Amino acid sequence: MFRRRNTIEVKTRGELDAMRRAGLVVARTLDLVRRSAVPGASTGELNELAEQTIRDADAVPSFKGYHGFPASICASVNEQIVHGIPTRDRVLNDGDLLSVDCGAILDGWHGDSAVTIEIGTVPDRDRALSEATRAAMEAGVAAIGSAARLTDISHAIETAAQRSAAEHGVEYGMIAEYGGHGIGREMHMEPFLPNLGRPGRGPKLTSGMALAIEPMLTAGSSEAVELDDGWTVVTADGSRAAHWEHTVAITDDGPWVLTAPDDNS
Repeated sequence: MFRRRNTIEVKTRGELDAMRRAGLVVARTLDLVRRSAVPGASTGELNELAEQTIRDADAVPSFKGYHGFPASICASVNEQIVHGIPTRDRVLNDGDLLSVDCGAILDGWHGDSAVTIEIGTVPDRDRALSEATRAAMEAGVAAIGSAARLTDISHAIETAAQRSAAEHGVEYGMIAEYGGHGIGREMHMEPFLPNLGRPGRGPKLTSGMALAIEPMLTAGSSEAVELDDGWTVVTADGSRAAHWEHTVAITDDGPWVLTAPDDNS
């Protein structure tokens, strides 16, 4: 999505340091949202909390106004896969599965990350779905250390999802239409990073590149439908979905997760 030239921007170490500072704003914001996402809270309240947290850090929400998006986070509940619009009317219930996607711009640089949050006590199958999605993301991050070409990451994500499905004795749907992307002074840059596919294809990877890695799995069909609001994407069969994402830099020392929480915070 948002495809332009088939090139990937290479950043200096100083520019990656700036992206790390933006990533920390996102990490802190998602931590506050996670702790506030309880039964009875609304997605609109979580959006207000996220926006205030981002602005208190002298940053700007990446999402608000982006192509007309009306909020500072995407809050996708249960069968909603991505781009859910938070509202005061959407109150969270015990057992809901909430995916929150958050972006922030600090000094012109973007951070972008997503987490799936269990609201109260969720069924074991939904916890397993979220864990499988997170494991797929982490496999993509780990693959950066050895990947030569872009789809080496894609293959690692897909393989991890298949491994989790076999371990859990279920079938997970992988959303193919949406995936990762380059990131830097713009939120969506080249390249589009598929979450599945054969390895050894696409642009060569090199130190200084930054990618957002974001698999989305469902508990059923891989078919997705966009609602009439022009944003919210849901599973075609009504099954639940999960979404995990990190912004990651490629360095000579391996992957650097720019949106990971600060161990000292």
